[in-house]
Amino acid sequence: MAVTQRRGRRIMMTPEELDAFLAERRTCRVATVSADGRPHVSALWFAWDGTSLWLYSLTRSRRWADLRRDPRMAVVVDDGEEYGELRGVELAGTAVFVGEAPRTGADCPELRVPEALFARRNFGLVAMPHDGRHAWLRLTPDAVASWDFRKLSAR
Repeated sequence: MAVTQRRGRRIMMTPEELDAFLAERRTCRVATVSADGRPHVSALWFAWDGTSLWLYSLTRSRRWADLRRDPRMAVVVDDGEEYGELRGVELAGTAVFVGEAPRTGADCPELRVPEALFARRNFGLVAMPHDGRHAWLRLTPDAVASWDFRKLSAR
């Protein structure tokens, strides 16, 4: 994962801070490119495994159709209300479709960890419930930019 920021290095998150932040957050905003070139942004729950962001998306969504046509995406996860509390991360790269679509629960070793993380955090369950309408996307970012404005007041 390449850190792409040139400016704002004093407020960027360390790798440990980034992992902790993504492990505690639940909702992200996913940006895709529509067929007409317009950006499309939608909110989605995710799981972070320390390397990749895992997104459980409706397969009949505009997001899914956009990514099937053009797998480039950017995701923002952020937090904070007041200016001095703002923190977040932007991850950009190429979506990879993992497992069957839609997901019905067929054995897929690559999905064992993300499904366990996602089920525990978002549903309070040990096993992932499958509804036959969603499927998995994996984003292993090519570029990462982060910010933590709380670091400004620490100086």
